[in-house]
Amino acid sequence: MNQWSNAKLCNVANLVLGAILFFSPWIFAFAAGTQSQNAMGSGIVIVVLSVAALFAFAVWEEWLNLVVGLWVVVSPWVLGFQATTAMGVHVVIGVLVAVLAAIELWMMNQNPPTQSTA
Repeated sequence: MNQWSNAKLCNVANLVLGAILFFSPWIFAFAAGTQSQNAMGSGIVIVVLSVAALFAFAVWEEWLNLVVGLWVVVSPWVLGFQATTAMGVHVVIGVLVAVLAAIELWMMNQNPPTQSTA
C-alpha cells in the first residue's frame, strides 16, 4: 500500500467521522442548542474537507482538518456543554479527526509529492 492510498483511507475515515458527528444529535439525542449546532456545523465542515481531499488533494485541506478536529475537541469547554453525552462524542471524534490529519501531514512530509512540469 503506498502513501496515496493511505491518505485516501484517512480521508474516507474522516468522511465517516464527519457524517457521524453530523448525525450525532439524532443518534445520541443531544439537547437542542449549541451542542447540536456545533456537531452539525463541524460535521459538515469535516465532510466537505474530506470530499475535497478525495477529489483534489491539497495540503491546506489537511491543515484545516487538523484545526477543525482540535476545535471539536475543545468546543465543549468553550461553548459550555461539559459533562454531557455531546462532550464525549465531540472529544472522541475530534481527537480521531485531528490524529488522522496529523498522520496525513506527517506522511506528506516524509515523502513530499512531486510535480511534473508537463
